[in-house]
Amino acid sequence: MVNEYAGPPAQELETFLPKDVKNGTSKYKITPAKTDLESAVQAFDPFKERDCEHPTTDGETLTHLLKASLGTGILAMPIAFSYAGLVGGIVATILTALVCTHCAYVLVKCAHTLYHRTRKSAMTFAEVAEVALENGPQWGRKLGPFIRSCITYGLFITYFGTCAVYTVIIATNFQQVLEHYTGSEISLRVMIALLLVPLILLSWIPNLKYLAPVSMVANVFMCAGLGITFYYLVTDMPALSERPMFVSVMNWPSFFAIVIFAMEAIGVVMPLENQMKTPQNFIGLCGVLNQGMSGVTLIYILLGFLGYVRYGDAAMGSITLNLPVEEIPAQAVKILIALAVYCTFGLQFYVCLDIVWVAIRNKFKKRPTLVNYTMRTVLVTAAVLLAVAVPTIGPFIGLIGAFCFSILGLLIPILIELVTYWDQGFGKYNWVIWKNVLVCFFGIIALIFGSKGAIVDIVELYTK
Repeated sequence: MVNEYAGPPAQELETFLPKDVKNGTSKYKITPAKTDLESAVQAFDPFKERDCEHPTTDGETLTHLLKASLGTGILAMPIAFSYAGLVGGIVATILTALVCTHCAYVLVKCAHTLYHRTRKSAMTFAEVAEVALENGPQWGRKLGPFIRSCITYGLFITYFGTCAVYTVIIATNFQQVLEHYTGSEISLRVMIALLLVPLILLSWIPNLKYLAPVSMVANVFMCAGLGITFYYLVTDMPALSERPMFVSVMNWPSFFAIVIFAMEAIGVVMPLENQMKTPQNFIGLCGVLNQGMSGVTLIYILLGFLGYVRYGDAAMGSITLNLPVEEIPAQAVKILIALAVYCTFGLQFYVCLDIVWVAIRNKFKKRPTLVNYTMRTVLVTAAVLLAVAVPTIGPFIGLIGAFCFSILGLLIPILIELVTYWDQGFGKYNWVIWKNVLVCFFGIIALIFGSKGAIVDIVELYTK
């Protein structure tokens, strides 16, 4: 038996090196070593690491976003158009939508950047601001906890107050229809109190995954109500020439104040993103955010345009008040809007639940489910009691909303963007800085004129 020579014996290191054999020639596969930082950045995927028990699909998230932006504020679009004119209203609505959508986009984009930097897979709005400041320039690092507290309290007060106002809106719509048919006066406070149990049951829906069908039903009710409203608007519509195409630009700030607070939904952006199965799809050219806001903007323009053409300066704060209450279709609008607002209550209330639960969950680890449902019941009861005690709470919440939404929805996101990308620069000619200056100017206008309008409403309420 002949032994063929196979070359020198393998060295110890060669035994364990991977080989690539081609044409009888062996080559060792050796890749250069990476630094620990490079390896960590490439290895960590915040979206894969996210642990969400009941994640929502893109479609479910889109449904929630549409419901959050299609609130009762849309009914004020005709009167908003009276401050800008037909063509001016279209232009100003698109501009407002671009600013609000951009600020929400900036918030989520910065959150995704910070996920990688801090190896976190999810953060709330307040946490994004705090982490951005703590990892940003030296001058802002001490402001992190303060800004976080401001955002947390601002969101809770605004959305809790909004939920209280929603109970008043629901009760008022049902009250008007019932009084029309019974011919007797019904106490608004009694109607509000009767909503306690239905609202508690709605608040017991455990997460956004199971709340998605409710938001879908709310969208159906709202679309049906708006559909009937559009029927009234296009009936006996006067000629377009009877309405001004443009109104003095000096009146536009009042337009922006109305539309921003009708369209703004910054409080639900991060809760929706945190619950998504594919959070990277929230932003992007054809992302969930752009899809939702495009549809919302179109509906806002249609209602504002047609409502102003139909009623002109006679358009009221809610277009449903211009509809003939004695007619059944108009009564159906009130009921549908009331049901849509009821279904929306769950989504708006989720912001409050998320804030409170994050604050207390670590203190109640023995029976978290019992504590969670007790918290939900207590918060709903508090909101209903507030509405019963002060049924005229709307203008006060409008003032709080004007103050909070202009700051939280417009000014805080651009601050987060500045500190997040402080070390990376702001583009050619510092275009990001100039862009944020314009957004800041827009936010200050909304703050001033939104607060002014709410104060006027409060004064009128108590001087009647």
